[in-house]
Amino acid sequence: MKRLIGVILLTIFVACSGIYAADNPVTCSVYTCFSPEGKCEDMIVKEINDAQSDIYIMAYGFTAKEIASALLKAKKRGVHIEVLLDRKFNHNDKYSAADFTAHMGIPIYLDGEHKIMHNKVMIVDRKTIITGSYNFTKSANNDNAENLLIMRSKELADDYFKNYQQHKAHSELYGGR
Repeated sequence: MKRLIGVILLTIFVACSGIYAADNPVTCSVYTCFSPEGKCEDMIVKEINDAQSDIYIMAYGFTAKEIASALLKAKKRGVHIEVLLDRKFNHNDKYSAADFTAHMGIPIYLDGEHKIMHNKVMIVDRKTIITGSYNFTKSANNDNAENLLIMRSKELADDYFKNYQQHKAHSELYGGR
């Protein structure tokens, strides 16, 4: 068990220090959650509820009503929100959370540049990153075995935000159905 904990700590250190040189270390806090038992959706909603300035989301699919509702409440509090989704997954005949959020005035962008845009990322207040295998769906929370990482690091959030901007640059604004 001690060896496993060492591997987990090393993995977290690598995730926090990643591409940065040893003379420019990155400090961050890391929190984990595992579904379906871990109540990951609750953790995401809490981060959205605590947001002060902005939330940027990149996701393949987005169908979680609780997350969409929390985003709407954040928008009403004055938090700037943008959502970038995979074009093929979200450009079908079904009404989705993407439609719900678009109709509430939250900009939705569809990325069709790649075979699939399979990110699962939220950047909150440009200092917190929510990522992992966890899809922003009801199934991810209630049925699937998925993982979630919440990392607090301005430096890492800057990297994720740059990636968000790169994808947004080749995406199209979606107006909803």
